[in-house]
Amino acid sequence: MSAAPTRTVAAPPVPPAAPVPSPALGRRGWAVLAVLCGAIFLEGVDVAMLNVALPSIRTDLDLSSGSLHWVVSAYVLGYGGFMLLGGRAADLLGRRRMFVVPLAVFVAFSGLGGIATEGWTLILARLVTGVAAAFMTPAGLSIITTSFAEGPARNRALLVYAGTASGGFSLGLVVGGLLTTVSWRWVFFAPVLLALVILVAALALLERDEAEPKDARGRIDVAGAVTITGAMVLAIFTLTELERRDGRWGLIVASGVTSVVLAGVFFVAERRSSAPLVRLELLARGSLVRTNVSALLFMAGFFAFQFVVTLYLQDLRGWSSIATSLALLVVGIDAVLAPTLTPRLVARFGTGRVILGGLGLAAVAYGQFLRVEDDWAYASMFPSIAVLGLAFALVYGPLTIAATDGVDEDEQGVASGVLYTAMQFGAALGLAAVTVARGEVGPDTGAPELLDGFRTALLVPLVAVVLASAVIASGLVGRRRTDGSREPATR
Repeated sequence: MSAAPTRTVAAPPVPPAAPVPSPALGRRGWAVLAVLCGAIFLEGVDVAMLNVALPSIRTDLDLSSGSLHWVVSAYVLGYGGFMLLGGRAADLLGRRRMFVVPLAVFVAFSGLGGIATEGWTLILARLVTGVAAAFMTPAGLSIITTSFAEGPARNRALLVYAGTASGGFSLGLVVGGLLTTVSWRWVFFAPVLLALVILVAALALLERDEAEPKDARGRIDVAGAVTITGAMVLAIFTLTELERRDGRWGLIVASGVTSVVLAGVFFVAERRSSAPLVRLELLARGSLVRTNVSALLFMAGFFAFQFVVTLYLQDLRGWSSIATSLALLVVGIDAVLAPTLTPRLVARFGTGRVILGGLGLAAVAYGQFLRVEDDWAYASMFPSIAVLGLAFALVYGPLTIAATDGVDEDEQGVASGVLYTAMQFGAALGLAAVTVARGEVGPDTGAPELLDGFRTALLVPLVAVVLASAVIASGLVGRRRTDGSREPATR
């Protein structure tokens, strides 16, 4: 929506005026925000509904456990692996362009997933859909951060955006279960219908990008793009293979080592490049490092907890997928609190302290669930789940504010990509860690062993948020020591 000034050699040179970020949302601002929130809602719904539909997909397409694993992992690889490239492409090629085109691809390949009759077709559709989301998501976030000036208006927009993302995932758990009772194919067709509406609205409301891509100074660094994308794809592949526990340690070690090597090559290439994909100075900023490390740890804990609780309710307690989804739906309270309560807290205390408070609440929620028993009533679980919803409202949105605060407009896309990459890695890392922590247990394991495995696994989210709290607290303490400021911030 807010593109950098066009550079042209045409005569006479008449540089267009750069759009000035709005100090308030306004009617048009709310309309644009609704489009962008629709896209992030779509992404959350799509992921959540698919997770619920997996058993039906396996039965209907006669998939093996390995093939079913790739229905999920293909999306994760595409989404997490291409996120940094997607963020930089938004900065260089135009944010509207990098939002609308991937959204159209999302429509096409989600529809392909709905008509798939073979496992490989569905896996291909999920891979391409994940890549499309990797370009669309950072573009959408950077449109928000370049359309509204830093301060209350941008903060409110980002918190509404964050609440919508959470609401999409929470609602998707329930809607996915309901649609699956009709046919698992509607889990793919329903997002197509929603995406078409968003696409039409985006074409009408989002301001056009510059006519031409940027000059040589803004060219995409091919070496950097190839190495970092390869590194992230292999890193996520390594983590997803760890989750499977099928003993393929040679492949796991090889992919992990290759990922590290490619990451090293990336940093060398970026240091030498005249137009790097990601400026290393941006990655070295203390405030952004703390924010993204905290985001990684928080999402690791959140996804690990959700995974363990889902297995506890279904494997140990025998609950249905619909009952489990409804039990976890209260986490979606974030969709209400993020745009209402959180902006007031951020305005009064600052992002750093609000994030720290939310992490503390998450630690309380995870710690309380460590007392889980094999006959717990839902009333005993409810406080932890509800407090976690409040914690999510206080952490997720403010993290998006802190991750883009103070970043130049022409790097908002890559800053958004870095944040979402950290979150994606966090989710994959949390799931891998909690799978290893549980040990070799399954639905046929005895109740005492299952319960012990769940309690051990529940230490993973608790440790993750405690570490995230320490990271955020170090920034607050460090700032106070260096400049004596009492300003509440993450920097």
